[in-house]
Amino acid sequence: MPIDPLGQALLSIARNAIGLRFGLESSAVAPHDALSQPGASFVTLTQKGQLRGCIGSLEPFRPLATDVAENAIAAAFRDPRFPPLSRDELARTRVEVSLLETAQAINFTDESDAIAHLHPGVDGLILTHGHRRATFLPQVWESLPEPRRFMAQLKLKAGLPADFWDEEISLARYRVKKWKET
Repeated sequence: MPIDPLGQALLSIARNAIGLRFGLESSAVAPHDALSQPGASFVTLTQKGQLRGCIGSLEPFRPLATDVAENAIAAAFRDPRFPPLSRDELARTRVEVSLLETAQAINFTDESDAIAHLHPGVDGLILTHGHRRATFLPQVWESLPEPRRFMAQLKLKAGLPADFWDEEISLARYRVKKWKET
């Protein structure tokens, strides 16, 4: 199935941004009205289906084209979980761009109620407690399909114990439109 014009533009912007760091030529990016509008995106890099980097923005604060380019560079060279991408790796690296919708707060009474409000496979989730914050894109449900485990791993990502719960935790959900290189 062909990728729509916005998706093709975002994938090209992401790959071009990384390639420019290696002195490679850029491919043409078709103009699209959304590129100059504020947008929040995540850029995910994979190799043979395994995560190689993922960095993004949860809220729109700059033009979408800039957001995607900056997040692509960060995913390739500044994700603390991985060494910087090498030029040799670029050809075998696949790019995915997720465009985030505005996050919506989830109202809940306790952890069980919060988990009951989740839509596995659909919701991205932001967990905040004090100065700690973490998110999982909706795509993470593919590897963590059980809602309790999804929540436990998100708490770990935020630097909290997996079994931690406090009434000060806040949750927000968002959905994404995503495009992936084949």
